[in-house]
Amino acid sequence: MPFTFDMPIQLHGLLATVNLRDLIDIFVVAVILYKIYEILKDTRVITLAKGILVLLVLTWVSSILELHVIFWLLSKTLALLFVALPIVFQPELRRALERIGQGKFLGTQVYMNDEEANRLTNEIDKAIFNMSAKKIGALLVLERNIGINDIIDTGIRIDGLITAEFLMNVYIPNTPLHDGAAVVRGNRLISAGCLLPLTESSGLSTELGTRHRAAIGLSEQCDALIIIVSEETGTVSVAENGRIVRHLNSDSLRQKIRPIFQKDDKGVKLQDIREAIDAWRKNKNE
Repeated sequence: MPFTFDMPIQLHGLLATVNLRDLIDIFVVAVILYKIYEILKDTRVITLAKGILVLLVLTWVSSILELHVIFWLLSKTLALLFVALPIVFQPELRRALERIGQGKFLGTQVYMNDEEANRLTNEIDKAIFNMSAKKIGALLVLERNIGINDIIDTGIRIDGLITAEFLMNVYIPNTPLHDGAAVVRGNRLISAGCLLPLTESSGLSTELGTRHRAAIGLSEQCDALIIIVSEETGTVSVAENGRIVRHLNSDSLRQKIRPIFQKDDKGVKLQDIREAIDAWRKNKNE
């Protein structure tokens, strides 16, 4: 007898009630959840989520086994944990709310063409490793989606087209702009001599100086990529999402820089949603 699959009546009835509007609703929710995951995936929140999941499972198991004391302790711990979340993870929550408030939650950043992205990547890489070879300290902020005008306003406005020679001139030792950070927006250096907030993290290596701590501090508050050149060792480091990666070479730095200026086709973009909605309207009218 051939095998046949009979769809349950309840499931068949449920699917029969689904229309195009429901599919769009599900699609939008999926995009929002995906973007939330993108914001939080490289932060401490993911580690915390795993811990909360373990506590929830233990709470459920203790309830089934009627371990009343353990269940009471775990349930109270979870309640206190959810109250403390906004305080412990204030930088991550601030970053997410800023992206939503600036209308960039769905990734509306303007990108460059391949030629300009390559040029800018090469110029920054050349300047950084020239300064690294000469042990010239540098702190370069590459702005992404979240605007950092409050940081830009602490420095001196420049607004110049980026070249390797221009960047190296900004960081000439014993000049007014040398000790501050420079901010890059698109293909222009917007401001130099800017002041960055120091991180309050106490678990950092004692080898990290003020430049590194300032870079980490800013990366905890926004989505910028901050490049650091150590004045003592010439080591090139990158701070991002509250973390620092040290001892980068030219290839690894390029891999960090290039996606900032060139569109990444992975993931769902706002333009994709708009095109899908326009196509649906067109088909409906026909």
